[in-house]
Amino acid sequence: MTKKGILLCGHGSRTKSGTDAFKSLIELLKKRYSDYEVDYGFLEFNHPVYEAAVERMYQKGIREIYALPVILFAGSHAKNDIPYEMNTIQSYYPDLTIKMGRHIGVSSFLVELAKKRVLETEAERSPIDRKDCCLLVVGRGTTDPDANSDVHKLACIIGEGMGFGFTTVAYSGTAYPAIPEALPRVDRLGFERVIAIPFFFFTGILLQRVIQQLNNFEGNSQYVCTAAFGTDELILQAFDERLEEIINGTANMNCQLCKYRKQIVGVEHCQGLEQVGHHLNVRGVLFEEDEKVGEKKGLLVAFKKALGI
Repeated sequence: MTKKGILLCGHGSRTKSGTDAFKSLIELLKKRYSDYEVDYGFLEFNHPVYEAAVERMYQKGIREIYALPVILFAGSHAKNDIPYEMNTIQSYYPDLTIKMGRHIGVSSFLVELAKKRVLETEAERSPIDRKDCCLLVVGRGTTDPDANSDVHKLACIIGEGMGFGFTTVAYSGTAYPAIPEALPRVDRLGFERVIAIPFFFFTGILLQRVIQQLNNFEGNSQYVCTAAFGTDELILQAFDERLEEIINGTANMNCQLCKYRKQIVGVEHCQGLEQVGHHLNVRGVLFEEDEKVGEKKGLLVAFKKALGI
């Protein structure tokens, strides 16, 4: 039987630490899915881009690829950019099939991992009754209310399930309220401790900014931040679930409140718009030029990589 491929679709990071963390996940999934040819690509900033990763697999004889988005929530990346890229690449190879899976989204594994991160953070500090604590879930934030609503849903499940006195949501940007807007309001609630949990896979520019904003805020409550989700076994199980959905043909995105299909309050103008990727101008502009398919390594490539350009 011909070997099949798994393409892990990352976003890309402007920091080497974020890219390295993503590669750590790749290595774990390569071992986990040893029966497949596993490769990866980035939407922006880094190499290889998706097209190059697919070419690598195609050259190895792969003719069926399962594309797994390394994306937490269904914003424009999961709904527009990655499907646009996959459809475009698919058109280049008449004998290649690419089947795309769902983003992680509202997942029981994500709930359990969030609980684990909170417990780890609590264990490092003096005990406080959770009724005297506020849980602040920090999402990346998108222009899509459907994706933002998933952050709120998970926050509600975690906050109520763990018995916090209050649970609320803030974003690193794009959506409202951003961290600088949310913190003064949370502080006025008068909780003894505020535990912020960032809904991010890895470190990077956005997460570093969130941590800095929390550390610099001078409030009356005690502010602490959990670690990002990282490469925990529970994240790997979430990918297992998404892969099984592709294999079984059940990897359908929930489109009930999709702003492109329905008139959703506040974004009515989006109904019926063409879903086209918008990251073409920043594809592969930063690190890892030596991972381009067919790219010759040389002094110029090494020099540019050293400079991060």
